[in-house]
Amino acid sequence: MSTVSTRRKPPRVGDAPLFRRSLIGIVFVLVAFVIIAPLVIIGVEAFSKGWQLYRDTVIHPDTLHAVMLTVLAALIAVPVNTVFGISAAWAITKFDFWGKRFLLVVIEIPFSVSPIVAGVAYLFVYGLQGLFGPWLDAHDIKILFAVPGIIIASMFVTAPFVARELIPLMQAQGRDLEEASTSLGASGWRTFFSVTLPNVKWALLYGVILCNARVMGEFGAVSVVSGNIRGQTNTLPLHIELLYHDYNATGAFAAASILALIAVFTIIAKVALERQGAGRVRKTENPAEKTS
Repeated sequence: MSTVSTRRKPPRVGDAPLFRRSLIGIVFVLVAFVIIAPLVIIGVEAFSKGWQLYRDTVIHPDTLHAVMLTVLAALIAVPVNTVFGISAAWAITKFDFWGKRFLLVVIEIPFSVSPIVAGVAYLFVYGLQGLFGPWLDAHDIKILFAVPGIIIASMFVTAPFVARELIPLMQAQGRDLEEASTSLGASGWRTFFSVTLPNVKWALLYGVILCNARVMGEFGAVSVVSGNIRGQTNTLPLHIELLYHDYNATGAFAAASILALIAVFTIIAKVALERQGAGRVRKTENPAEKTS
């Protein structure tokens, strides 16, 4: 009769109760002091001098203009970057062409370049002394220190978000479904809308939410190209800085609470989409199972 020898498995890192509790405690302490505490302070300071002052700051014309300009930048930059991200992910994952690796590198550039550096680069492209500056000035076209510059800078810093959510998922899904669809006579657009897009819809929405949050909170690149003109080219983050420099700390916190609320709603939407499967690779359903 053979006996099966059982060997004790070596303990994993963190199996010790003391180590595990210490690690969890460190994480909770960091979350409390680095993430939760600033958000609590924003709410406390925003209402520190009463609801009336908070209301007056929020409905002030400069604050409302900053909010509307921020929303305008998001309404333009997010759809454009969504189309760009879908197109780039579709091209990279579904087709073979020269320059694919280069395109992947280019998409990652906004992640590695400081937003302020990007803003300065736009000065040398669209500024009066820049590459296209003299031509733009001769035709009375104003890009920098105006709304178009803010939108362009916002588009730059948020360009990779949708693409980087879609590319890993579409690579994992492969090309089998699209090839089967086209072999059955479906056109390219029909294949995209009936096969490709439904399989990536949650990741797409996930990327759009992150892109929108990044647009509304962008400071570095926009601060360089906007000119910080109060009531004209100030987005909400820039307006908060101006209020703080005017020694209006309560007003700055009141305006910052708007961005904090946007961040909270973004987190809620992000968690809801993650429950639906966005932000991670999911196993693609077999279309034969749907029709069976």
